[in-house]
Amino acid sequence: QVQLVESGGGSVQSGESLRLSCVASGSVLNSYTMGWYRQAPGKQRTLVASITSGGSTNYADSVKGRFTISRDNAKNTVYLQMNSLKPEDTAVYYCKRSGRLDYWGQGTQVTVSS
Repeated sequence: QVQLVESGGGSVQSGESLRLSCVASGSVLNSYTMGWYRQAPGKQRTLVASITSGGSTNYADSVKGRFTISRDNAKNTVYLQMNSLKPEDTAVYYCKRSGRLDYWGQGTQVTVSS
């Protein structure tokens, strides 16, 4: 059974940084596109960043230049480095493994105060 577990969320001030981690069990991640999504209260879940098995990355316009997605296949882990955080980045952040079936983690809360 595939399980994704996110960690690294927390409460920070505007301008600070956080690094989120997504560790997989029951699946080797290196063959899959992995993504980070976020959902703010009352809003839809949206893509923040994704990385393909070949290492190509894609970012939402709102986070370009501030967030970096990366993967460590040896650790079966995907990261999201978030710098220069803003209050509008406040949300629950989820990782997803895309494939014939999509798998989601349980989410980690990120709260940015001004």
